[in-house]
Amino acid sequence: MSGALSGALGGAIAIVVGTRPEIIKMAPIVRACVDLGEPFLLLHTGQHYSFAMDGVFFRELELPAPHHNLEVGSGSQAYQIGAIVSGLEPILTRERPQVLLVEGDTNSVLAAGLAANKLGVRVGHVEAGLRSYDRTMPEEINRILTDHLSDHLFAPTAHARDLLLGEGVAAGRIHVTGNTVVDELMRQRPRAERPEVFERFGVTKARFALATLHRAENVDVDARLRGILTGLGTVARDLGLPILAALHPRTTARLGTSGLTMPEGVRALPPLPYLDFLGLHAGAALMLTDSGGLQEEACCLRVPCVTLRDNTERPESVAAQANLLAGADPERIVAAARAMLSRARDWENPFGDGHSGRRIVEVLRSLR
Repeated sequence: MSGALSGALGGAIAIVVGTRPEIIKMAPIVRACVDLGEPFLLLHTGQHYSFAMDGVFFRELELPAPHHNLEVGSGSQAYQIGAIVSGLEPILTRERPQVLLVEGDTNSVLAAGLAANKLGVRVGHVEAGLRSYDRTMPEEINRILTDHLSDHLFAPTAHARDLLLGEGVAAGRIHVTGNTVVDELMRQRPRAERPEVFERFGVTKARFALATLHRAENVDVDARLRGILTGLGTVARDLGLPILAALHPRTTARLGTSGLTMPEGVRALPPLPYLDFLGLHAGAALMLTDSGGLQEEACCLRVPCVTLRDNTERPESVAAQANLLAGADPERIVAAARAMLSRARDWENPFGDGHSGRRIVEVLRSLR
């Protein structure tokens, strides 16, 4: 693939990534550009920058190195947004892409959209129209602002499209494409489902749960963090499900400063390579998470999901009977886990058919 990328051309599709989920969800768009002979420019903000949080994903997904990496790293939200806007300005001025694509709801997404908009470069928002209606979440503000400065809004579902229409977005700017996460899951699942993954992590397929925890509203508030850990420990003990908890670095750091510890039956893991995590996820009996993207992935993999939040911007997964909201209350977490484990895993996947990346690129070609 790398040979197809040498010398990005003017009028290319600029594809911006900054975090692990963006790399995963933009990968199908990169491949669609290659398959369709569409010139593109891959831009990395460097919001996630360690090998475990970033480089390993490029390697495992067989993606080319970015044409530019801003290497903004960590810092306050104001710092990240300002650094990305100022870093992208000279690149976009020089390259003059026909359109800039962003995906999701991170600071990289908002900042890149602002930079392009101010320079008169069209903006396309992949995963547009998601709403949790919790404006205390930085991600919610990023979503709303990015949607309303974008020229092309790629909604993953009809529900997301309807929310955008309700906010006054013109119908002609919205395209229902499905979610590119389905494309990547379908492509990578055969590579990920290896028996040795379960052996390496000391679990038996379908007899363990997987957990992730990273959101500031959960990790930075001791009462919520304590409640979630208590709930996970009770699930492990009462339901007989050992839990592998893949922790974001911020969560590990907070455990160190808060004095809280992982309960018995819950084993903390560092961030995992994509294929290892996908293999574990596909073989898990249950997913417990505060991640938005993992709610989608669990639904696609037909793995019951308990969301450790009081709201979700993926209500389609709840409507499909694939997900329950439990917040940070231990009793709700255990009750939701019991309920999800008792449900038949026969729901329909509302998030796409595995062709979203190509669909998005074809829409952009038709709009030239």
